[in-house]
Amino acid sequence: MNVEQMLGQSGILTLLGMGVVFSFLIIMIVCMYLLHAILHALKLDKDSPTASAPSAPSAPSASSDQKAVVAAIAAALKAKGDLQ
Repeated sequence: MNVEQMLGQSGILTLLGMGVVFSFLIIMIVCMYLLHAILHALKLDKDSPTASAPSAPSAPSASSDQKAVVAAIAAALKAKGDLQ
């Protein structure tokens, strides 16, 4: 087997491999589109509010614990000399 035959076979193998991957990607896209259409037809693509799902808690305001942490950090920086 000479170099030209080996290059020909490697080219065919490369194209065959790329064709398999490209075909799989097309099949995957078609399946995802069909799944989207089915979910949309069954109206399962919308989040419905349920009574069991609690609402998100609001962000807490600055509590005394947070203020104490900030004060401790400021005191440490002042003792180190970084804060004037």
